[in-house]
Amino acid sequence: MAYTTIVFENRVSGAVKEAPVGFSWTVFFFGFFPALFRGDWKWAVIIFLLALLTFGLSNLVFMFIYNKLYIKDLVGAGFKAKSAGNGDLPGVAGKLGIALPQLESA
Repeated sequence: MAYTTIVFENRVSGAVKEAPVGFSWTVFFFGFFPALFRGDWKWAVIIFLLALLTFGLSNLVFMFIYNKLYIKDLVGAGFKAKSAGNGDLPGVAGKLGIALPQLESA
């Protein structure tokens, strides 16, 4: 179960995305579909291909790491953290082990 969620916003495109933090039961049970529904095409294809090659056993690895991979890709695409569901952003970033760029006040 996800520990919390982070709301990301891209000021350039105006897009807002919510990313869960922590363990992903959805990836465990549904494989590549959560990545597909989030529009994360790269990881959807990677998870799908590895699941085919390993008869689904790769989902046992991706359920632990996919949410962090998704957050890293959002940050790389220019999204900045707006808020966290439970807890504060610095605490969540510390738990993730990555630096989260935050939105400045408008």
